[in-house]
Amino acid sequence: MKNLSSSFVLILLFLAISLPVFSQNKEIPLWDKIPGVIEAPDYKQEPRLDAQGNITGIRKVTEPTLKVFLAANKNAKNAAVIICPGGGYALLSHEKEGDKVAAWFQSIGISAFVLKYRLPSDIIMKDKTIGPLQDAQEAIRTLRRRADEWNLDPKKIGVIGFSAGGHLAATVSTRYNDKVYDSKDNVSARPDFSILIYPVISMEDGITHKGSQENLLGKNASSELIAKYSNEKQVDANTPKTFLVHATDDKAVPVENSLNYYLALKNQKVPVEMHLYENGGHGFGLGVQGTHKNWPAACEKWLVSNGFLPKPDGYVFTYFKGNGEDGLHLAYSEDGYKWEALKKDASFLTPEVGKDKLMRDPCVIKGGDGLYHMVWTVSWTDKGIGYASSKDLIHWSQQEFLPVMAHEKNARNTWAPEITYDEKSKTYMIYWASTIDGKFTETQSTEEKGYNHRIYYTTTKDFKSFKKTKLLYEPGFNVIDASIVKDEKGYTMFLKDETKVPVQKNLKIATSKNLEGPYTKASEPITGKYWAEGPTAIQINGQWLVYFDKYTQKKYGAVKKTAEGWEDISEQVSFPQGTRHGTVLKVPNSVIAELKK
Repeated sequence: MKNLSSSFVLILLFLAISLPVFSQNKEIPLWDKIPGVIEAPDYKQEPRLDAQGNITGIRKVTEPTLKVFLAANKNAKNAAVIICPGGGYALLSHEKEGDKVAAWFQSIGISAFVLKYRLPSDIIMKDKTIGPLQDAQEAIRTLRRRADEWNLDPKKIGVIGFSAGGHLAATVSTRYNDKVYDSKDNVSARPDFSILIYPVISMEDGITHKGSQENLLGKNASSELIAKYSNEKQVDANTPKTFLVHATDDKAVPVENSLNYYLALKNQKVPVEMHLYENGGHGFGLGVQGTHKNWPAACEKWLVSNGFLPKPDGYVFTYFKGNGEDGLHLAYSEDGYKWEALKKDASFLTPEVGKDKLMRDPCVIKGGDGLYHMVWTVSWTDKGIGYASSKDLIHWSQQEFLPVMAHEKNARNTWAPEITYDEKSKTYMIYWASTIDGKFTETQSTEEKGYNHRIYYTTTKDFKSFKKTKLLYEPGFNVIDASIVKDEKGYTMFLKDETKVPVQKNLKIATSKNLEGPYTKASEPITGKYWAEGPTAIQINGQWLVYFDKYTQKKYGAVKKTAEGWEDISEQVSFPQGTRHGTVLKVPNSVIAELKK
């Protein structure tokens, strides 16, 4: 037992040495030795509690820390931001203006570090006016020193502050070169950008937040000290570019704080963007209600436009024109609503296989192997479909003919094939609509030239060997144009009811827990009293959009899923003229950039 215990201790010591010195969302000490400290054993950090006993703030900070929220991207160096919560220099609103903000930055790809800075106090500081600035400068230097460890870009280190935290963020943005402590090296403390949300900027009477002024500078501060900490007076041409947010009806910190800082930046030709809201008061954090809820989205766009965030993924639409003779057409969109043709609406790939050598209904997906896989309709009356793959949507493999219905003597066609990838089994399911003469006679009709489709499928892992073709969906009516997406509950199939008598010609949905079914009975129509076909769906900003071909009207439409059902948003979308039955997929912006070339 003695030897076993010794071995266990050695293992623990090894792990302690081997593991990183921090873990995600844990606090790490900011200083090895805090500068200008006065020892006060009885002065200890304490929480502020609300009526329910929840901790809503931190008082009497003696040990400054950074709480780490690293962005997930490992393929490139990430921008980072230090977060300075507000609280009038009397406490830190560490959750609403700290952790919640950090989680938002993390979600958009920016690493965030919540700074628990010391609050000004003559009890624990030799000079309380510089204590918070010391912490802010050291925080920025710490991120640059440990940039490799945390996968950060040292040239994209910013600061965000709320209220009095905004004053601290503005102070380190204007006084980053002040020698307020002996730095261990020459690492710069200048932020590359600053984001100031309802900030205290000035210490001047009549505009300042009195509590912040007295807590930081004391009740009898000199005019020189007040001017020194009025950040609108400290701006120069080297002040970092800034994003400002304020509510006009802010009674705690007058909007003039942001206005004056904006003008000072403008006068020094420092890039600045400001968003003023009619209402919102003070302390709305990431936004509570009204228009100020939009500031995070505006901030994200600002970060993208200034190069601190890569351009977000965009969308590509694959479609055909005419009868599909000239092949694959592509359009792109940044928001999923406005679509523009690529390559001046010329074909990217000319069809080469099948009886009629057409390329109708092109469906493209990104596979688990990193390739884009495409299938399409090659003919009105063939027993197979076309297939090709690509790394970039520009250069395509040799086209192949997949004889998926060759075993059925009475199969008349294979229309509108699509692919859905099952990540769990790493399997591709290819499915399409076919009519087999003599089957499903109960819905046989002389209309539509006697076509009476059902949805069939096969599966493959490599597009070389395929499982036996099977029936996927028999809804009890003539059905075509199935398109399946994975959602929160399983799989949803969008489909066209092709019945002409009595007329349907609309889109419906069916669901299943498994990709290969069984699928439920078809729903009521999700489209209006117009003929629709070729549905393709994607989730954008948390909402499902379904695009479809209004083929009798010769234009494209869309519906959006809401809490009340499906809302027609056809008037909000625009597609290249002549777009026919396409599919949508999300792609990196770099792919769109190459397609544009």
